Amino acid sequence: MMLLDTSAVLGYLKNEPGKELIESALLTGQACISHVNQAEVISKLLDWGLSFDEAQQALGKLALASEPFSTETAHETARLRPLTRAHGLSLGDRACLATARLRQHQVLTGDRDWLKLANTLGLTIVSFRPAAQ
Repeated sequence: MMLLDTSAVLGYLKNEPGKELIESALLTGQACISHVNQAEVISKLLDWGLSFDEAQQALGKLALASEPFSTETAHETARLRPLTRAHGLSLGDRACLATARLRQHQVLTGDRDWLKLANTLGLTIVSFRPAAQ
């Protein structure tokens, strides 16, 4: 299963370069999103001027499986703070990575800096954004 972070979902919706990787995960039914990242996506869509209903519909059309934010996930998110502080990860970022660790999912992100954390966190992290030329 491939866990999409907020940047991956928004990158797909904005037709960013590299969106083919996201589309592949969506089409195979192997894509999921954490509840925290769902909130971030909908919030960003509201910032873009969509109504709440339109934002929910846009996200719903992607047919992403949902991963809950449980007490266990909250604790893992907090535990990642010292490991990720130097990289400036937000709560939403850490919630995504914590979910991936607990569920043993790969992560798909647009944040290329996350690639530096893959070994430390024991995760497979893939960036959909092409490397800078």
